Amino acid sequence: MTELSRWSMVSLCPLPGFVKDTLRSAFELTEVQAPTPETLAECALGHDVLLTSVTAPLRAGYVDALPTSIRAVASYSVGLDHLDVPRLRDRGIALFNTPDVLTESVADVALLHVLATLRRATESIELIRSRQWAGWTPLQLNGHEASGKQLGIFGMGRIGRAIARRARAFGMVVHYCNRRRLPAAEEEEAKFHADAGHFLSSIDVLILAAPSSDSTRHFINSARIACLRPGSIIVNIARGDLVDDEALVAALKSGHVSAAGLDVFNGEPAIDPRYFELDNVFMTPHIGSSTVEARRRMAEILVSGIEQWRRGQNPRNRVA
Repeated sequence: MTELSRWSMVSLCPLPGFVKDTLRSAFELTEVQAPTPETLAECALGHDVLLTSVTAPLRAGYVDALPTSIRAVASYSVGLDHLDVPRLRDRGIALFNTPDVLTESVADVALLHVLATLRRATESIELIRSRQWAGWTPLQLNGHEASGKQLGIFGMGRIGRAIARRARAFGMVVHYCNRRRLPAAEEEEAKFHADAGHFLSSIDVLILAAPSSDSTRHFINSARIACLRPGSIIVNIARGDLVDDEALVAALKSGHVSAAGLDVFNGEPAIDPRYFELDNVFMTPHIGSSTVEARRRMAEILVSGIEQWRRGQNPRNRVA
């Protein structure tokens, strides 16, 4: 196979050292602070690939500022909300992302939130860290077992199916609501619901695992919360805008939703301050993909995809 000439990459986002090492194995890597559109042309000039992420959005003005030397944009992310994909396509700039590499890490965090909400982790952590714990009693922070609970997964893609596998190991019964029913081999006996209302009324714990879109935005609103069983739990590891904060806060205060586990938020990092006042909310700072293994795989798939594309192949992570 013909050896490819070494391309240069300019990175606009902070990266772990081991990720930089992976990128340097394939590219001459230059790091810059997220520039303005006015300075981007100068920063990127002479480079072949631009690496960005959600921390450095690439909207239309930035895309237009890219010099002609940039042949590809590599997004260190699965989602593309921070990119002007049509404008990149118009300019003939190839776009790559990191699909399917976060599945196991995000599924782990989903189960972390399920267990944390069932077992009242926020209250437990606060009690012991406050140094006010007076010792065990039969009344202390009684929660619920996972075994036997009806778990609903909204969005049964790769992450949803990985969550389902973990949930079954805890003895949970899996239901799902999806745009279409999965083949029987992928369902693994999970119960499909075409109707969202029937789905929500059948479960004890809901995990949101669907992408953000016009059809999923504010999927959790007051009307759908009313469909849930009293005392249900909601976990969101997908996108913050799947939840209407006003509706969820009201349900958490009333007890109709007994607890929520949130790894993603509307307008993050500016979290709705009311969540901090509720001890039945377990929160983590968008750590779904925050594992060494996932971070390394993200870099590897970008390197592999760009190299395949340069050889005339059609890698699965090329978006445009």
